[in-house]
Amino acid sequence: MKFSCEKETLLNLLNIASRAVTGKSSMPLLEGLLLAADADTLTITGYDLSMGIRTTAQVDVVEPGRIVLNSRLFCDIVRKLPQDVVYLETDDKLMTTIKCGRSVFNLMASEADEYPALADVASDKGLSLPQPILKSMIAQTIFSVSDNESKPIHTGCLFEIEGSRLNVVAVDGYRLSVRRETVEGVPGDMKFVVPGTSLREIERILDDDDDIVEIFPDSKNILFRIGSTTLITRLIDGEFLNYRAAIPKEFEHEVSADRQELIQCIERVSLIVSEKLKNPIRFHFDGSYVQMSCVTAIGKSYDECPFDGSIENLEIGFNNRYILEALRAAGDEQVKLQLKGALNPMIISPMEGDKYTYLVLPVRLKAND
Repeated sequence: MKFSCEKETLLNLLNIASRAVTGKSSMPLLEGLLLAADADTLTITGYDLSMGIRTTAQVDVVEPGRIVLNSRLFCDIVRKLPQDVVYLETDDKLMTTIKCGRSVFNLMASEADEYPALADVASDKGLSLPQPILKSMIAQTIFSVSDNESKPIHTGCLFEIEGSRLNVVAVDGYRLSVRRETVEGVPGDMKFVVPGTSLREIERILDDDDDIVEIFPDSKNILFRIGSTTLITRLIDGEFLNYRAAIPKEFEHEVSADRQELIQCIERVSLIVSEKLKNPIRFHFDGSYVQMSCVTAIGKSYDECPFDGSIENLEIGFNNRYILEALRAAGDEQVKLQLKGALNPMIISPMEGDKYTYLVLPVRLKAND
């Protein structure tokens, strides 16, 4: 194999494909990247048997071929090379020479024949949407994905397609996030759960331009085609929470607040909260103000935030991080807050429509909190 390309072209491919490479594996090949040069194209693949990423770019190919190079070492080398053209050549004994400027490295590659193939996913039934929309749908739900492996189904996001409506849902037992969008050209209703780890990588790969991302799910795997990059990952089997039943239909209180002002107020009160010093924030709704306070071993904090509407004498506790993450994800200037009682969840939603819904369960307050 012999090819050459600009350093930035090669580095971009490596940065994407290496996200699917496992750090330590019983199969040494899985700690490497598969490089395949053919005609005028270089394809680099990373795979951990659960998620695989394949990405391509046009390069100057002199001699086609396939090899596997250790991902960590190869990425480190290319990252440190000068800004110049990179020349890579492998002889018949798999000794690989990497040249750039005056830098020269010789690495022993591995045979590519034993590298596992990515799962085949049928592309006859799927959907497509602009990359910024999928990126925002992931960003506005992924923080609610559970990290509890005892219930694997909730370590991913539910993608639910009904008619022309796409819903993305995440839940971790303490909060629930729903993001909704209208999509065109959907072949029919479908449901599938994509691992949160894979979605985080997809979010990083997606661009902010209006290029299209294509999504093809089948019974066990799902394929995301993002420009010249393809990501294939296993789906999670199981029964996802009936999230519609978990969202209350009736509320006693409905007010609106300036989202940024509310965030800043909670952040100030949370300054005395840490991983070692955890305690809920006490929200005391009184008239058109919410009084926030917190007590930990190092001291007390207090602040007030105005809102539009009126709630008389309602006291409720929340985990500061759960509330903050929901408010930061919302994005709007004004948000709607809906409450029923001290032991019922709070719902955060937009002033108009139902683009997103965030449900946060309360924390039972103690007398000295």
